Parts: sequence; structure tokens; C-alpha cells
Amino acid sequence: MQHWVARRACGLRPRTLRRVLGQPPRLDGQELAPDIQMLLRLAALEGEFSLVEGRTVEQARAENLAGVPVVCGPPLLMARVENMVIPGPAGQISARLYVALGASRSPQPLLVYYHGGGWVIGDLETHDGLCRFLAEHSGCRVLSIDYRLAPEHPFPAPVEDAVAAFGWAAEHAGELGADPARIAVGGDSAGGNLAAAVCLQTRDGGPQPAMQLLLYPVTDAVGGQASRDVFAEGFLLTRNDMDWFEGHYIPDGCDESDPRISMMRAPDVSNLPPAYVATAGFDPLRDEGEVYASRMREAGVKVALQRHPGLIHGFANLTAICPSARTAMLGIAGALRMSLS
Repeated sequence: MQHWVARRACGLRPRTLRRVLGQPPRLDGQELAPDIQMLLRLAALEGEFSLVEGRTVEQARAENLAGVPVVCGPPLLMARVENMVIPGPAGQISARLYVALGASRSPQPLLVYYHGGGWVIGDLETHDGLCRFLAEHSGCRVLSIDYRLAPEHPFPAPVEDAVAAFGWAAEHAGELGADPARIAVGGDSAGGNLAAAVCLQTRDGGPQPAMQLLLYPVTDAVGGQASRDVFAEGFLLTRNDMDWFEGHYIPDGCDESDPRISMMRAPDVSNLPPAYVATAGFDPLRDEGEVYASRMREAGVKVALQRHPGLIHGFANLTAICPSARTAMLGIAGALRMSLS
């Protein structure tokens, strides 16, 4: 019922939404998309003004998982959805392979995907809808990785799992029905951070990803980017949320400028795989994603940067209820298809 209400409300015509809600907020030269304005209004009615503030880790994980049916609705049908385990540096890592209906029997491109959730609250289930969407629209098989989570397994455990998962996928491409020359890495938010870290870690030896898909990635835990202040509250992900996530992920005494955490601070970002970086206009992480994209481009990396000015952090998970998010993700899936064609 909540999904039906959210989909109907957010799916109203922009003109109708403006009559009901008033003019969308304008901030930093951008206007919030009307359907996202409605989503935020619905969240406020439920008392949801941030993702994790005031919650324990267990509460945050449970609430994040409970929200999946609301935003995703019925799952897209796939030709194959297979749960598997792959070897990791500290034991087995759970993973899930998605193959779309009508997929070619010949080797396809593969996207090794790392879910978001601040390294703390995401899992295979919270991003099942997103992975199905990408498999359906990108022409890629998708391998979702259930890396270890903080605070039980803080940095560098998730990075180590991410690197190991990509290495395994590259070695077992045939078993996955994948073309070993067209294996990309990608992720949203903290998962985008891990995908970028994998590219840096594999640069000097072993197989490298064919490309990196970074959706509103975390790239600078040191701080100082203006968007963390401009969009500090009011758009679901807050600055306090980011402090909460990074406080659980980064151990005391750890250097926050370590390139595996803050790749924007890496002294050298040359010779990396081509990148597609998508940011959201009303997102505390907007600026660091765009600065990292600019740094890679200046270092000679092929980079496509796309800001979606009316959207908020987490839009990749909103395709089933927000038309603006679906349009953005269709463009992202198309870019992935073209990059790996």
C-alpha cells in the first residue's frame, strides 16, 4: 500500500505537484524535481528527516531493509537470479548474479556492483531492485557483492572484499557468462567509493576493470567540500548521517586521507579505467564526486560527468516511484551499455 501511494503521488504531473506542494525549493542555482519534492513530503509525514540520525546500527539496518518494498515494489523478472559465494580475504563473500530476460548466450559485459549504505547498512536485498534495473536496461550481467560491513568490519575490510570480488569475477568470467575484456565495477555512494578504490588498487598489477560507474560516490572523508554544508539537512542524507557513517567505518587513529578512503586525496589518479560519474544536485556528496571526476580528467582519464540537478542522494533506488529518478537511471544504464559495447 505504501508503495502504491508513493508511486501514485510522485507520479502526478509536475504542474499538479506544484499546485499541491507549491514551488519546489531552489538552492545553489538548482530547482528540486517536483516528484522528489513529493517524496520528501511523504518522508516527512512518516517522520523521516534523515537516514540514520538517532538510530543504532541495528535499527538503521532494519529500517533500511523495511523500506525496500516501499520504494521498489514488485521485482523485475529476470532470466536468472543466482545466489553464490565467492572466496574473500577473511572467508566467503555472498554475491548474487542477475541475467536479464532475452540475454544473449554469447559472453556479455559484466558489472561487478557494490551497494551503497555508508559501508554500514546496505546488503544484497536493499539493492536487489537497482541491480535488476541495471541488468534489464544496460545489456550487462550484474554481480552484486555483499562485502563485510562496519562497524563489525571497519576499513579496510570492505575494500579488501571489493578487490577480491573483482579479481574472482575476472578469473571466473566464463562461469558467469561474461566477456573477460568487458568487466566493469560500479556502485552507489559508499559502493561508488569502493568501486573507485578497486580501480586504484588494481592499477599497478593484475586485471583492471574495463570501466568504473560511480553514482554519487563518497570520495573525500577529510571534508571541506561546500555541498556537505549547503545540503547539510532537508534532503534525506544529512551531514550528520555522513558523520555517523564515516565514524563507524573509519577506525580511530586511521588517516582519513588514505586514498582507499578518500581517493580525491590520492597523489596520482592517472591510468585509471574510463569513468562515468553521476551526481545529484541536492546531495551533500555532490561536490566531492565532481571534483574527483575533474581530477581524473585532468590526469588523462576518460571521464563522463553528469549532474542531475533536481535529484537527491539515493535516486538510483527510486526508479519504481519517481519518474525523474527513472529517467536519470535509464540514461546511466544507456551510458553503461555504450561504454561496454
